[in-house]
Amino acid sequence: MNLLRAASVVSLLTLASRVTGLVREQLIAATFGATALSDAYQVAFRIPNLLRRLFAEGAFSQAFVPILAASRATEGDEVTQRLIDAVTTVLLWVLLLTSATGVLAAPVLVWLMAAGFGPEAHDAAVVMTRWMFPYIGCMSLVALSAGILNTWKRFAVPAATPVLLNLSVIAAAWWLAPRLEAWGWPPIYALALGVMAGGLVQLAVQVPALRRAGVMPRLSIGLGALSRAWAHPGVRRILRQMAPALLGVSVAQLSLLINTQIASHLPAGSVSWLTYADRLMEFPTALLGVALGVVLTPQLSAAQAAGQEEQYSGLLDWGLRLVLLLSAPCAVALLVFPEPLIAVLYHYGRIGAHDVAQTVLALRGYGAGLLGLVAVKVLAPGFYARQDIRTPVKISVVVLVLTQLLNLAFVPALGHAGLALSIGLAACVNALWLLVGLRRRGSYRPAPGWLGFGVRIALACAVMGAGMAWAAQGIDWIGLRAAPLLRVGWLSAVLAASALAYFAVLLALGLPLRQFLRKG
Repeated sequence: MNLLRAASVVSLLTLASRVTGLVREQLIAATFGATALSDAYQVAFRIPNLLRRLFAEGAFSQAFVPILAASRATEGDEVTQRLIDAVTTVLLWVLLLTSATGVLAAPVLVWLMAAGFGPEAHDAAVVMTRWMFPYIGCMSLVALSAGILNTWKRFAVPAATPVLLNLSVIAAAWWLAPRLEAWGWPPIYALALGVMAGGLVQLAVQVPALRRAGVMPRLSIGLGALSRAWAHPGVRRILRQMAPALLGVSVAQLSLLINTQIASHLPAGSVSWLTYADRLMEFPTALLGVALGVVLTPQLSAAQAAGQEEQYSGLLDWGLRLVLLLSAPCAVALLVFPEPLIAVLYHYGRIGAHDVAQTVLALRGYGAGLLGLVAVKVLAPGFYARQDIRTPVKISVVVLVLTQLLNLAFVPALGHAGLALSIGLAACVNALWLLVGLRRRGSYRPAPGWLGFGVRIALACAVMGAGMAWAAQGIDWIGLRAAPLLRVGWLSAVLAASALAYFAVLLALGLPLRQFLRKG
């Protein structure tokens, strides 16, 4: 399997997801603006989304995928299928109980996330949380399917699935919202219904993909089946691994919860400004970091199970070079070119110049730490593949404390932008610490040529950044609101010219791009 091709497939499908997600956010921004009710929706959606990241794509995936890959590599498909069946049975019971609890506890959850909300925003957030909370059940089962399909090197369906959520919410905002308003309901409630419908559709498309791969889990909901599944040794191993993983992911999500709580006490619109900036920041983190993590985790786990230390180190080196090659220019763009990006993508409808300016500040904060945010997605699997989750957890606990200390320093002066900057800088510390840990234990030994590689990247970024800075100042991006097609054309031309300049400089400096065509 060509790892670059596999990562490219995941990245391109993730791009489709992020583009439709951006269209979703554009439509939400233009229709509902940055108001107390839009903040209520963002918080209500963040609650099940936080738990999804905490359990489904977080602790569960970190524990499940390495054990699944090792089982398949050492014990074969038949034994691995029994593990899948047992895990599915236990997970199904847990999700039923969690969803019921979340619906009942919605007022408490909203208060924990945004105690600064007024009565209108609080009540709306409670209603939307109750409507959306079962989404975590759908997405946890989708995460189970993704772990299985990725281990079987079927990357396309898991990467494409998020597009369905975005299309569902877009349809709800465009078609359902006006009808709810006509019936006397707050139109923003349509977004909550769209999220729930999207979760059901995402779950439905996993079934044919799993059947084609021959690994469809056999669901059992009886108490006897639960008892047998609970006694499966693989389930016990996953649960043991999930305990430290849950703590580690909890730390990251606790940081998000604290930041949301702080933002709810800042001027109205702060949660939305951060969300709009976060959506843009997620483009490079998802296209690069998440795509590489998805491809590398099962490969690293298999190499570890087979005792292939050189292969293991080589995979990490390949991933880190790709991170620097592709995320460094993205970081430069977020730092020197944020206003054109925000203006072209969001400056429509109820989003005014003030909202653009505030979102730009948040985006620059994220841009300062983009390298760290992406690198963590490659470095952390280096520990997970060895079924060492405790080390990243210890690091994340310290990073959480550091993030809040940075908030104390930055938020009084920078407001919501200080929250973004704290996350970015703390992510860089996290990535550096993980890298040092892998080096010290001998898991990662950098291949020769890193100094020359880094110098070439820096020179190419400098040339590209100078051109982008000139374009940011030389074109009236806010004033072109009345000519959206012209503004889109200018943005496309600048981004294409910047990418061309970046890679042209790298080629002129003799960087061998063919080195990234790695087999795995």
